[in-house]
Amino acid sequence: MFGDSLRLTPRTQMKATKAKNNGASAMTKCEIGQSLEEFLTQATPDKGLRTLLMCMGEALRTIAFKVRTASCGATACVNSFGDEQLAVDMLADKLLFEYACSEEVPELQDIGGPVEGGFSVAFDPLDESSIVNTNFTVGTIFGVWPVDKLIGVTGADQVAAAMGIYGPRTTYGLAVKRFLGTHEFLLLHEALNVFTWKWQHVKETTEINEGKMFSPGNLRATFDNSEYTKLIDYYVKESTHYTGGMVPDVNQIIVEEKGSFTNVTSPTAKAKLRLLFEVAPLSLLIENSSCLWLKERDHPL
Repeated sequence: MFGDSLRLTPRTQMKATKAKNNGASAMTKCEIGQSLEEFLTQATPDKGLRTLLMCMGEALRTIAFKVRTASCGATACVNSFGDEQLAVDMLADKLLFEYACSEEVPELQDIGGPVEGGFSVAFDPLDESSIVNTNFTVGTIFGVWPVDKLIGVTGADQVAAAMGIYGPRTTYGLAVKRFLGTHEFLLLHEALNVFTWKWQHVKETTEINEGKMFSPGNLRATFDNSEYTKLIDYYVKESTHYTGGMVPDVNQIIVEEKGSFTNVTSPTAKAKLRLLFEVAPLSLLIENSSCLWLKERDHPL
């Protein structure tokens, strides 16, 4: 659940459907070990989309190296949502900004691309950057829409979504609409040249099951949301575990193929997730991973 108040429903009353990936075909099977370019050639016939996703991969690669050495000190800057920005936030934003609108600068920015056949990208340049200084895993989120403006679009209109995960390893989690699965790429250096890096396909996720892995967001809502408190108590009893940042938590569910993510609200603890920059892209990544979706009116896509 993303950003909605918790509603407990008896298991027997739940209406769920196996995600069909918006008409995704299972006929084309990508191989483990493929390069990002080889994968994209199979995943989409759209040359422009392939180029965009390759370029975003280069941006993620650069951010991964910068995150390791960037200042983690707070700055005097705040974005328009009122969040304090860190130096590493702004560095990541600068690297990605030539491509699209970002969570740090949410106003639409025209960067001079073609209207016909072009794309708009919305991204969170460095989600959970406040935990960088303690060396936790952080990440980038982005979604791609085949339009020149992002006003009035829905999550279902996305043609691709991705996460860049910066931890002990650097990975690129990618979902392409109408192409089965969410795919993980690992950043590796070429065998004969340590200065040349490439993305290699290492995992395909097509199913997510129940499991003892729980990612509880907005825990302060347990103060005045008794149902959320009961849920947290239940998961603690089940000995569940989580990583502590939204991007690595969602990525963990996809990679391990089990678990759940929550971001429950309460009267005094409202949701801070942004539909355009965070919820919609992550929802496409999860849906492409073929989990079961509840048939609710508040489906994030």
